[in-house]
Amino acid sequence: MPEVLKAPLAVEFPFTRSLSPVQSAFLTGLRERVILGVRTRDGRTLVPPVEYDPVTAEEIGELVHVGVTGTVTTWAWNHAPRRGQPLDTPFAWVLVKLDHADTALLHALDAPGPDAVRTGMRVRVRWAEERTGAITDIACFEPYDGRDSEVTVNAGEFEDPVHGIVAQARLDYTYSPGRAQTAYINALAERRAVGERCPSCRKVYVPPRGACPTCGVATAEQVEVGPSGTVTTFCIVNIKAKNLDIEVPYVYAHIALDGADLALHGRIGGIPYDQVRMGLRVEPVWTEGGGYPDHYRPTGEPDAEYDTYKELL
Repeated sequence: MPEVLKAPLAVEFPFTRSLSPVQSAFLTGLRERVILGVRTRDGRTLVPPVEYDPVTAEEIGELVHVGVTGTVTTWAWNHAPRRGQPLDTPFAWVLVKLDHADTALLHALDAPGPDAVRTGMRVRVRWAEERTGAITDIACFEPYDGRDSEVTVNAGEFEDPVHGIVAQARLDYTYSPGRAQTAYINALAERRAVGERCPSCRKVYVPPRGACPTCGVATAEQVEVGPSGTVTTFCIVNIKAKNLDIEVPYVYAHIALDGADLALHGRIGGIPYDQVRMGLRVEPVWTEGGGYPDHYRPTGEPDAEYDTYKELL
């Protein structure tokens, strides 16, 4: 059995979101070193503030000042900080019930070790040197020896309120395509396309998935398909993608390789975009050194009859 492939994979993108008036006030307050909560009809103060009472679902919006000091309600030690976390040295994740608040805020506590952290300990906000109107304006919490509450109050309306934020979302994986797709990728390196045949319905799936999506049974019989195929359907792309060096407009199509019962997708080249059509016969143009098809181009053959690919749309 050949070795199953695996490789690191990072999914990363900037996430932009607009803010409600409550969230806008909260984050603008952080920029000004002020912490705001929101008061419910029954007198509870929620931090971080939300737009709707989580108990009654009633819309709420009365903002109130709370402390920059508080009490740890629970915690967990982080021995190995990851990229993008608040501190680059070991720290504690803590839920802090700020003074005059009724709910707890999750953040980092800068402490020398887990022995220095306990439920019930008093802590204080350490502000970031540069603040922009984000939760990271609180750099972290730090131990606080005083028992008195510290509340910072803003007297009036904030100037230049924050109306939106951009947050970097990132997920890190170790990805493995599995046995079936490992064989498919290895075949591509040899400029071949292989699928797997279902032992029940006898359909050939490309790329193979290791199981038939129709019958639900495992597949193992390898079948070489292509290299030519038929365009079953397509779309014209008019928006240029970031970091993709392809001029628009261009065509992306579903292509049923000869001998396959499932269409895969690929870019169509070597023909004006407005001449691409269903039934067009195409062949792969491989990347330099092989590895995978860069795009597909017309073979010059007559178009395939609709009845030969209508079940693959």
